[in-house]
Amino acid sequence: MPIYEYRCGKCEHVSSVFVRSAHAEVKARCEHCGSTRMKRLMSRVARTKTDQDVLDELGVPGAGGRPEDAYKDPRQIGRWVEKRFEDYGMDVPEETRQMIDAARDGELPDPIKDL
Repeated sequence: MPIYEYRCGKCEHVSSVFVRSAHAEVKARCEHCGSTRMKRLMSRVARTKTDQDVLDELGVPGAGGRPEDAYKDPRQIGRWVEKRFEDYGMDVPEETRQMIDAARDGELPDPIKDL
């Protein structure tokens, strides 16, 4: 069941059209102005990351053999915090985001430097 995207020739807005079958005739209408002067767009394609992609991007948690060693890899700093905020459907507070970004750049907060 594809979803096609169309750009309106009148107002230039993009509209999505859900189609029950790839073989069905599509009569697209602009969601914004109601025009039928629609041009089909090339839709974006999503690619799922493999486990190896994630490891390459973020490193191996606890690569040093101890769980606390994960915090010594700057790519891992803040990952757990970001995941928890995402799980609860919340945005990461700006101050927390700044601390995570700084840690990833190698500026660890004092309590973590001593690990």
